[in-house]
Parts: sequence; C-alpha cells; structure tokens
Amino acid sequence: QVQLVESGGGLVQAGGSLRLSCAASSTTLSVYNMAWFRQAPGKEREFVAVASRSSTRTYYADSVQGRFTISRDSVKNTVTLQMNSLKPEDTAVYYCAAGVPLGSGLRPDDMHYWGKGTLVTVSA
Repeated sequence: QVQLVESGGGLVQAGGSLRLSCAASSTTLSVYNMAWFRQAPGKEREFVAVASRSSTRTYYADSVQGRFTISRDSVKNTVTLQMNSLKPEDTAVYYCAAGVPLGSGLRPDDMHYWGKGTLVTVSA
C-alpha cells in the first residue's frame, strides 16, 4: 500500500509563489507516474500536472502551463509542484496522486493512490 502525504500549502497573495511537496511511504512509487490534481470549492477535481516515472516527460493543464513546474526525486521518493505567478483561481485543495496513465488529459479515475490534500489559498 502506497501512502502519499502532501505539504506546503498555505495562504499567498496573487502573483506569489508556493512549493508543494508529496512524500511517499513506499519505494514502489518508482513504477508509477506522479501527478497533482486540485479541487476548488463546488467544483470537480481536475488535473494539474504529471511527471513520468523517469521524469523525462511532463504534462500540464493549459491553465497552469508556464507557471507551474512538476518534478520528482526518485532517491527521496518525493514529487514537488512549484507554483509561480499564482492567481485567485488557483485556490483549491491540491492532491498528490500516483497512477499508470500519462498525458495532459488525466482523470481522477486514472489514478491508483491519493494523498489527503493540502489547501492553497490565493488572495486577490
């Protein structure tokens, strides 16, 4: 069983930056692609970014392309999401997830394991 724990959420002003981290409990995480999703109040959970097992391929939602960067450290068994130029519409609970599919159109059902999420609030 893989356990994922997110950290790094908080309150930031528009235009600011935050760095989210996700720590995995199992080294078997290396067999999965790692992604970030987010869910804003009253909205469905949506794809944000994904990094391949080897970190050679990354995909982003159009809404965050150019502002967010996903990376993973296979030695530390972590995945991070660097978020720059944050906007109020980025406010959401951000979830780390592990799964097999890869691409920019990932759906929540594609993922096998989930963290409990970390809240990001961007004030105007």
